[in-house]
Order: sequence, then structure tokens, then C-alpha cells
Amino acid sequence: MSKGKTSGNKGFYDGDKKERDARIPVYYKCGLMNNTIQDVLRQRPGWEEARDDGEWDFNWCDVGWLRENFDHSYMEEHVRINHFRNHYELTRKNLMVKNLKRYRKSIEREEGRMEASKCDFFPCTYTLPSEYHLFVEEYKRIPGSTWIMKPVAKSQGKGIFLFRKLKDIMDWKKDGTRSEDQKDAAQVESYVAQRYIENPYLINGRKFDLRVYVLVTSYIPLKAWLYRDGFARFSNTRFSLSSIDDKYMHLTNVAVQKTAPDYDPEKGCKWQVQQLRRFLTAKHGREKIESIFKDIDNIFVRSLQSVQKIIINDKHCFELYGYDILLDENLKPWLIEVNASPSLTASSKEDYEMKCRLLEDTLNVVDMEGRLNGKEKRVGGYDLMWNDGPVYREDLNLETYGSTFFTANTHLGCMNDRENHLHKQRLQRQFQSRKKI
Repeated sequence: MSKGKTSGNKGFYDGDKKERDARIPVYYKCGLMNNTIQDVLRQRPGWEEARDDGEWDFNWCDVGWLRENFDHSYMEEHVRINHFRNHYELTRKNLMVKNLKRYRKSIEREEGRMEASKCDFFPCTYTLPSEYHLFVEEYKRIPGSTWIMKPVAKSQGKGIFLFRKLKDIMDWKKDGTRSEDQKDAAQVESYVAQRYIENPYLINGRKFDLRVYVLVTSYIPLKAWLYRDGFARFSNTRFSLSSIDDKYMHLTNVAVQKTAPDYDPEKGCKWQVQQLRRFLTAKHGREKIESIFKDIDNIFVRSLQSVQKIIINDKHCFELYGYDILLDENLKPWLIEVNASPSLTASSKEDYEMKCRLLEDTLNVVDMEGRLNGKEKRVGGYDLMWNDGPVYREDLNLETYGSTFFTANTHLGCMNDRENHLHKQRLQRQFQSRKKI
């Protein structure tokens, strides 16, 4: 099955600007209907939606399409698609933890315990039913503690529950040692049992987590961008460990919170990450909060490195990950999960505008139009975080400062003056001129 333009569109990136412009339009397909991404694609100058049976240059697909079609598709040089073939190595909850554990062991073996301790950012986790007996050993070590059960491949809070007693998870006691006459019995759905963070950082008595966006354009070499915007998702009910059955108290997923009886869609349950950073800085001081955001940067880089050798790198692919980060009362950040298809549905006007900016800049970085030179450290609201090694800010005098003074090129929660920046790069002007054409 041939995908992408015919041979007349080869060399999409070759030649001068006039030649590239002559190859507009970009034909796109989108598997998500009535969604923010659909709006962004429709409004992008010089882009046109491909016919159902037509060839395309760019495909924003769902993971179901990827699973069914990717291995049977021929893609020309310039074609781009929004998932890596085995993205699930990082985005399925059980595989993420498996890969992080393996990565931590390799770091400890090669560089020692001190370096390996930089990977201690995910809660103690077991896959059930396969690791049920290992889980029970850990459970008995601290009896009465709270654990959280999550289906390995579901999202939006579906199937999640908290527990403190083993009798509540008896269905997952079965393991791979079934007898022959049990082989045909229905398989128990795989879950992860994860030690619940019982001491989350609270604001106004409510629990929250952070949704942050990381764009990976290559795994070999690893090239990753961090978006300046994101948001904190708050629970609708004041936090307490006295009740572990109240999903509105313990689960911050917007899909869960908006079903709460007293949910106010006007107010919503989100803060922009800039608002959260200002709040934390005012309360704890700039130095402390900068250190915490460095720790969050470490989570992004280490988690990507943990799957770098096993992700099937393909020059046609990119991935927009939605990271979920939780702060505990000691301001230690924890990685909760990574999403391959972070929700692009807006919960408010402000949320819609933020996601439009995010998606426009994602397309700017992917650069189907061939306008970038490949040396950019910033494109719109994205900052280049890793490019086969750490990326540092440009405002450093390397002759004056030693490496200990290097500052990472990340600005999560800082001002996102993307329009000014795009204008300086002349990307905004090119958009406007194409709109007129």
C-alpha cells in the first residue's frame, strides 16, 4: 500500500525556498474527528485534507490505525506520521516500569548506585497477575499501606481503584501456572499494582498532578523538545486517606473530575503550569523550585533513554508524549505515566487555545514545509531539551563558566512568548504571506 505523494513530490526538502513553496499543498489525514488537532490542521496555511482514498504527506492517526496499517505501508522520504511503531514500550504502564527498572540496573552496573539513584522517580510497581507473588512479599513488608490498581492499557482513569487488603485483588492471584484444563478460562486483564503516594503535595487541600508535553522527533540519535505550556489537573474533593473509594478525591483525570456532581465547567479543574510555578516559587523560593523543575527534566530524559535502544526508530515518525508528574509533600516529583495519545479535547476556552498553540508548534517542529535549518534550539513554544546529549541555553559565556554553571535549555512554566519568537524566525510572516496567497 503506497502512502505519501507520488514520485513527483520526492525531494520535498531539496532545492531553494521557491522550489519548496511550489510543493505546497501538504496533504494530510487525521484519524481524530471533532478534535482540536482537526481544527489546527484545517487552518494551517497551504495544507489540504487528503481524500479518503487519496495519497497523503502527513498522518495524525490513532494507535489503532498504526497497529493495522504501519507494517503494510510504503512511505516516501518526506512523509510523517505521529507515532513510533512500538511507542507502547514507554506508554503502556507495565512496559514503562519494566524498561525503567532494566535501565536503572544497567546504570547501577555501569556507573554505580549514586548515578542509578537519579532513576528513583517512579513508585514501587508490580504487574499482576504475573508478579503477584513478588507483590505480596512487598505488601507484607508494610502491611496496611495503600496501593493503586490500574489496567495496563487503559486511559482516562478507567478501571482504576485503591485498595489496602489482599482480598480486594483476589481476581489477580491467578498466574501463568494454570493447569491444562484452565488454559481456556478467560484471562484476567493485566493490571499494575503501584504503591500509592499517600503524601501528595496539596493546594487548598486538593491533590493535583502535572500534564507536560514532550515531543520526540528521533530516537537515534535521541532528539527531544519540551513545551513551555502544560497544566496542573486538580481533584474536585479535598484529599483524605480516610476514604479510598472516592474517585473524585484520588484521581485527577479530567474525564473523571467532570462527572463529579458539583463540577463547574466554567471554573474547570486546571491551572496553567505558569500559574503553578508562580505559586510554588512564591511559597518556597526560586532556587528550590528551579531545582524541582530540573528534577522533572531528569525524568523526561531518563525515561526516554530507558527505551531508546528498543523503540523502532523511523525517520517518518515523531511522538507527542503527555507526561503525568505528581509532587509529594516534600516536593519530590514522581512519574505516574506517559501517554502516547494525550487528550487533545479542550475542557475550556483557555484549554483549547493552549492546545492549539501546542499543536501548531508541533507542526512547526515537524516542519513539513522545510523552513527550518535543523540548528534551532527553540521553535515557538518548544525548547530543544536533548540532541544526542544535553542542550544548554545560549546566554552562557563558556570561557568564563565551567560546566557546573551550564543551564539546561528548558523553560517549563516560564513565559511562552511564542508568537514573538516565531516572528523573529520569520515563520509567522511566512504563514501570513501564504494565507494571503
